[in-house]
Amino acid sequence: MKRFTSREFNQDVSSAKRAARLEPVFVTDRGRPTHVLLSIDAFRTLSGQTEGVAELLAAPRLPDIDLAAARFGGSGERG
Repeated sequence: MKRFTSREFNQDVSSAKRAARLEPVFVTDRGRPTHVLLSIDAFRTLSGQTEGVAELLAAPRLPDIDLAAARFGGSGERG
């Protein structure tokens, strides 16, 4: 179990994120744990969340967007 003080965490977030890939990272404030940093995979395991093919297919679809119209600010015709 890795620990970072609040100050250490603020000064080196990248190091805390790297450590969290391997194990939970506890952030302390005045010597007491106040937060836990987890990788997304560890969080999903703990919370029982999964993103399998079935879940992705069941997700609500976003509306179709006419990218050409959005890019050129009109009906999609270049002019």
